[in-house]
This record gives sequence, C-alpha cells and structure tokens, in this order.
Amino acid sequence: MKKIERRAYAKINLGLDVIRRRPDGYHEVKMIMQTVGIYDVLTFKKMEGTGNSSLIRIQMEKKENQGESLPCDKSNLIYKAADLIMETCGITEGVEITLQKNIPIAAGMAGGSTDAAAVFHGLKELFGLSMNVEDMKRLGVQIGADVPYCIMGGTALSQGIGEVLTPVPAPPEAYLLIAKPDISVSTKYVYENLHANTLTWHPDIDGMVEALKLGSLQGIAERMGNVLEKVTEKEYPVISRLKEEMKAHGALNALMSGSGPTVFGIYREKETAEKAYAAVEKLGLARDIFVTEFISP
Repeated sequence: MKKIERRAYAKINLGLDVIRRRPDGYHEVKMIMQTVGIYDVLTFKKMEGTGNSSLIRIQMEKKENQGESLPCDKSNLIYKAADLIMETCGITEGVEITLQKNIPIAAGMAGGSTDAAAVFHGLKELFGLSMNVEDMKRLGVQIGADVPYCIMGGTALSQGIGEVLTPVPAPPEAYLLIAKPDISVSTKYVYENLHANTLTWHPDIDGMVEALKLGSLQGIAERMGNVLEKVTEKEYPVISRLKEEMKAHGALNALMSGSGPTVFGIYREKETAEKAYAAVEKLGLARDIFVTEFISP
C-alpha cells in the first residue's frame, strides 16, 4: 500500500508586532516568521471506503516521556484540514494519518498549524491533486491564520491576521537554543489582555526586513521583539529567566515565540548553544530543549 511521509516544521517569530485590534475582534499583526529544524512527521495512506468524513483516521505516536497529548478526533487541525481537502476536491477514498509528535504542544511554535499544512502537501501527493501552493494557502486560512505560512515555510513577513505573506531573504547561518517551560499559555488570554490599541512600543519589523536583506545576524538580533511578552512574562516569570540565562551564556539575543511560553536564543557557534543548553537543563527551567538551526524550504 502506498504511503506518503511529510515533515511538518515548527516556526518561531523573529519579530511580532500587533498593530491594532480590529472591529471584528481579530488582531492585525506584523511579524517575521521563520521555519526551524524541529519537526513532526506525518504518514499518509489510503483506506478502503466511500471517502466521507468519517473515514479520516488519525493516530498519534508520542515520544518517550512526552507530557501532553492531543485528541485524534474532529477537533484536531489535522482532521479539519483533511476533511476540508476531501470535501473541496471530491475525494472518494478514506485516509489514515499517523502523527509522530516532536514539536512541543501549546508552545507558540505553530505545532498544530504546521501539521495541518503537512496534510495539504501529503494529500496532494497521495491523491494526485492539482492544487498549487496558492490554492492550498487560500484553503488553509479556513483552518487557522498560521496555516498559509506553514504551507509556504521559510522566512516571511506576515501581515493582516497572519494570512498576507511576503517572502523575505533567509537569515544567515546560526544556531538556536529553543526551550519550552513545563507550562501552557492560553493564546486567547494573551491577546485579550494585550490592549493592542494602547501599545506605546512596537518592534522594528521594517528594520528587521532590512537586516535580513543585508544578511546581518547582529542586525536581526538587535531588532528582535515581541509585544506579547508584556502579557505572558507578567504571568510566567520563567520566560524572563530563560531569556536572561540564554543571553548570559552567549546568545546574541533571546525572545519569546508567539504567545509563548517557548523562548529561543540565537548563537553564532553551535558549541556556545550547546553549553547554554546544558545550563538551562541544569537549572530545570524547561521541559523541552533543542539546539537547532534556521530552515529554508
């Protein structure tokens, strides 16, 4: 039986600004999104049947000692993406999707969105669909605001509610220490308590784009900023502690990704990042810790 395997890469935000809260309740954002080398693996195979939505089957393979688990029902973004594709494209066969989960859950790294994005690529190949990337992005936004970016991947300026994407040059080679504390953060809570229309400080996203165009790692690091830290750090001081430890152990800068709680630091040398890993691990500040790199499609 034919099987398709796809990697679903995590993302970080090199910069995250919220411009305003719109009258419809959505937040208008301006962000630099970046793919990193932590990924889930999704395997797809066809199942016998008539192809209605009940024939989407999801299984999850957890890592040893992995804490959180995901429901494998209709609430899962993998299921929602598969259901949308099958209905839109008139697929009359069932599909079984197995998820090997490596990206920390509820981490601010688009783990659910990138899994949904992998479903678009996987089902396109499995069923020989004619969708191109733009078609997939247009469908993907119905699943979540980060899904179109995850379908595209790489380095991008993200605007609107996250669906308006402009590719920008990838950052120069560097190493990342990524650490997720053993806590969960409600994205809804963070945005509701941001008070976006009264913010007095905004990160220099335009300057970040110029630093990326120049290939200046120092320029990128100097412009890292995330307005959501204002809310999340107040509730969870471990985030500030992680940033301080990363910078104390050689990071050019450190930042919270998304609404948190994951924190990442940028390092010029892998050896420095690995030493910082050991320091963070020794202090017990995070459950999930990785040394990785930037990834381009």
